[in-house]
Amino acid sequence: MVTKLLEVGFTQSKVDLCVFYHGKNVYVLYTDDSILAGPDLEELKCLTKRMEEVGLVLTVEGDITDFLGVNIKRHPDGTFELTQPHLIEQVLKDLRLHGSTVAVKETPAASSQLLRRFLESEAFDAHFDYRSVICKLNYLDKCSRPDIAFAAHQCARFAAAPKAEHGKALKWLGRYLLGTKEKGLIYEPGQQSFDCYVDADFSGNWHEEDAPHDPDTARSRSGYIICYANCPIIWASKMQTQVALSTTEAEYIALSTALREVIPIMELLKEMKAFGFDCKATVPNVHCTTYEDNSGCLILATEHKLRPRTKHINTQYHHFREYVDSGEITVVDIHTDLQRADMLTKPSTLVLLLRHRRAVMGW
Repeated sequence: MVTKLLEVGFTQSKVDLCVFYHGKNVYVLYTDDSILAGPDLEELKCLTKRMEEVGLVLTVEGDITDFLGVNIKRHPDGTFELTQPHLIEQVLKDLRLHGSTVAVKETPAASSQLLRRFLESEAFDAHFDYRSVICKLNYLDKCSRPDIAFAAHQCARFAAAPKAEHGKALKWLGRYLLGTKEKGLIYEPGQQSFDCYVDADFSGNWHEEDAPHDPDTARSRSGYIICYANCPIIWASKMQTQVALSTTEAEYIALSTALREVIPIMELLKEMKAFGFDCKATVPNVHCTTYEDNSGCLILATEHKLRPRTKHINTQYHHFREYVDSGEITVVDIHTDLQRADMLTKPSTLVLLLRHRRAVMGW
């Protein structure tokens, strides 16, 4: 396919091999689905015709209103809305949460209790396909629902041998989706720059009863949200791969993990600017402001000193320091209450959920 696209006159990106440039147009490939975008509709039609002439079999579906199961609406006020009501309906059907009498929940998970293995509890009775629901929820959270990322990932951790409590947790999450099934992401493009919100929950899953049987209880959780032009484009809630020895270390690992996502996007934007695309960003190049609420992590990220309590941290977590030195990445302090990534690391109370959901998702 690359050979055919080069024959048409596309130039393949060196940063992302699934991105191709042709004048002011961009072609993005995702397996066998793709998007061809540009400012001139007639030019796009000509490009499509040339792609067909070189032997590429295409199905042209017109203006983008649905892609990979995500509904995309463009509103007159300039905002965009991404929703997945059909997928949510499938999840609700699987969970048997249909009917006007089904109660809804205001939060994705109970804020008073973390999920654990519950070794002494009864096994899940399999009245719905646990793994199938988890797969659908994982896709939902990655595409349009960052508000359920923490709850979905917590349930996914126990898919191999779910207990009754895990089934109830999925039901709780389903009841939350029932009350918000028409909701998704509302994009209102603003300031043309990158923002990255990073948070960590230090050893938040530790439980005295499970610890002897489950070393994962000692692991911390990372959460981050990467925005461009005030629109979230990447987010994640995941367990860290190594055991952190302090809150500072857990926060620093989360910061490093998030910036591994940010830096390639920054490089892609630089490349697009070099090809003449009007990608407005803070001068002189592409800049990312990263918000961190741990003072120890801030010092570790900005002051390159080895201290007795932090010298063991492997150099793999210092990969972004040259970007900090050059000013392309700035790590700044933020109050914990304004840390949008907080909802990705721990169960949120209704007050915090509403605050962060509004800031991230627009509703």
